[in-house]
Amino acid sequence: MPMTALIVDDEPIGRKVLREELEGAGDLQIIGEADSGSTALARILNLKPDIVFLDMQLPEFSGIEVARRIRQGDHLPIVIMVTAFEQYAIQALDAGAVDYLLKPVRPERLHEAVDRARRIWGHPAEVAERLVRVQEAPTEQPTPVARKVVGRDREEYVLLNTSEVYAFQADGDLVWIVTAKRKYLATQSLRVIQDRLKHENFRRIHRNALVNVDHVRKMSTLSSQRWLLTLSSGIEFVVSKRLARNVRELLG
Repeated sequence: MPMTALIVDDEPIGRKVLREELEGAGDLQIIGEADSGSTALARILNLKPDIVFLDMQLPEFSGIEVARRIRQGDHLPIVIMVTAFEQYAIQALDAGAVDYLLKPVRPERLHEAVDRARRIWGHPAEVAERLVRVQEAPTEQPTPVARKVVGRDREEYVLLNTSEVYAFQADGDLVWIVTAKRKYLATQSLRVIQDRLKHENFRRIHRNALVNVDHVRKMSTLSSQRWLLTLSSGIEFVVSKRLARNVRELLG
């Protein structure tokens, strides 16, 4: 029987790339994906994968916390950590993860990690010992750094620096990434984007809009509790009454 794998990453393009690379690894069956901590735990419990490719930064709680909450039982997964932070990756390996992968994941490193997992597959005592070490690891995360934003342009995916993004604007089920020259289609909901960029200089000003405060050039009062924001590109946004306090924080 081939080993089974679960991919856990909050970014759709990250899951897509990892899946495509793993499908060429041979003797490995991908049985599911997850985009958050709670979803990952549910899938691990129900699908019982042999390997979990676990992103360290997830909505709700971190990859280490996911490993901490895996129930001890008859089937324990092999954990391979995936992260953009080299320092955090080394900590994960020291803690007991079978391997770690740095983003962007290189195919040769991915195949090495799968080979390492194969060597301990079928040895439940070693898998359990490693998982316990991961569960006992400290939960401190490294200092956040600027994250890339993934935008879709027809069939292509474009990586944007957060400084390039003026705003995120929801239009029904779609979310647009607004830049100086054009718009790109986002790959996630506005709520998920806001959570991912909580350490960046973005503020929610309306249920349909998230703006980069570094690009705010003018704020005009429409009423005692409503504002009009003008960005450096000339685009205007109305601030909702409920979120007017975010604008007052900017003024402060």
